[in-house]
Amino acid sequence: MAPPKRRKPDRARRLAFDVLRAVNADGAYANLALASLLTSRGLTGRDAAFATELVAGTCRRQGTYDEVIAAAAGRPLSSFQPAVLDLLRLGAHQVLSMRVPVPAAVAAMVDLAAATVGERVTGVTNAVLRRVAAHDLDAWLEQLGAGREPLDVLALQTSHPRWVVDAFADALPAAELPNALEADNDSPEVTLVVRPGLAEVAELVDAGAHAGFLSPYAARWSGPPAGLPAVREGRVGVQDEGSQLVAWGLTRADAPAGPWLDLCAGPGGKTALLAGLAALVGEPLVAVEPSAHRAELVAAGVRAYPADQRPSVLQADGTRPSWRPGSFARVLADVPCTGLGALRRRPESRWRRTAADVEQLHPLQTALLGSALDAAAPGGLVGYVTCSPHRRETVDVVEEVLAGRDGVVVVPAAEVLPELAGAASGDYLQLWPHRHGTDAMFAAYLRRT
Repeated sequence: MAPPKRRKPDRARRLAFDVLRAVNADGAYANLALASLLTSRGLTGRDAAFATELVAGTCRRQGTYDEVIAAAAGRPLSSFQPAVLDLLRLGAHQVLSMRVPVPAAVAAMVDLAAATVGERVTGVTNAVLRRVAAHDLDAWLEQLGAGREPLDVLALQTSHPRWVVDAFADALPAAELPNALEADNDSPEVTLVVRPGLAEVAELVDAGAHAGFLSPYAARWSGPPAGLPAVREGRVGVQDEGSQLVAWGLTRADAPAGPWLDLCAGPGGKTALLAGLAALVGEPLVAVEPSAHRAELVAAGVRAYPADQRPSVLQADGTRPSWRPGSFARVLADVPCTGLGALRRRPESRWRRTAADVEQLHPLQTALLGSALDAAAPGGLVGYVTCSPHRRETVDVVEEVLAGRDGVVVVPAAEVLPELAGAASGDYLQLWPHRHGTDAMFAAYLRRT
């Protein structure tokens, strides 16, 4: 019997499937893989918007969709071929969370299954997606949440692993927890940052942007950033407002004259902002990054500055400094972390990271903070920064390091950034998407005495 005649898959769904395979099979970042394929395949307008929602929405809700798929199929996820599981995830997002008619969504995914995996999987794709579509998302959540404890239900409803829910619950009042988790499922606006001395926010506003809410260097933009000449020229970059604020804080408190150090510089967003701020007061900046590729990104990010204002970019290990102790007036230690504060930008990270990653990173974070403090001159200021609200990556690191040394005091964040006094968590700064519209950045400002 001849196989049925199939329609050619539409370009948006095919692109979304290829991105999801790159994410789940090869460890790619969804936003980077999506941007690359949109450009190379020339998708624009409605097709690009549809593909973007398919990728972002499926990545955000993947854990919840996996439970729905397993229940609908009556078999464990491990019994599915990985590519078929990604097809089912894309289909589940369309029938449960998008305004795509069920017959159209199922038919399109069956055609895509035939074109990408083979005719042999079209039957199971069709059957499982029709069972998924038999209930709406609220009904599935009610069914799957029956008998579970409250935080497990919240994890299912907001599509977060339970360990992430527990970490947020440790840092927030209980009444705020649902809003904080749901904020991770919102698509953030594109936020631009001007390079001080090279561009002004007013230039971006004249081009159609809106001034930022909190950072004096920020602007909100709708549309592809590369459409702006200032972005193409390197005078303006793309950077979350929270990242701008924690770097700006390093320049707001008194410190002696002398060079500045960005200890963990890659990929270079904070370096580019600090370079302009350092140049305004006539101080040099040194940027350190152990990865050759990321060091190249740092250098590219500061290319628009005049040669005498560009930071020195060193490929080096910040825990094994080649400089003398006490060499720098201001030191930023934006340490590697789990990135739990940026889940709205990198939604796949919530399913990729584990609680074990937090403990694995902790020794590196404490070592880098210790190195940053050693690098600071007497009276010098150190900013310890993470894009995570997890206590083991924030407060625990600071308190553990300070407990082992004298001659360091905490400078209250409310004094460093009085404009953000409401974002202070004790003496530290903790931003949140649901409160401030930024990534959940943490900063502690410390002074050598």
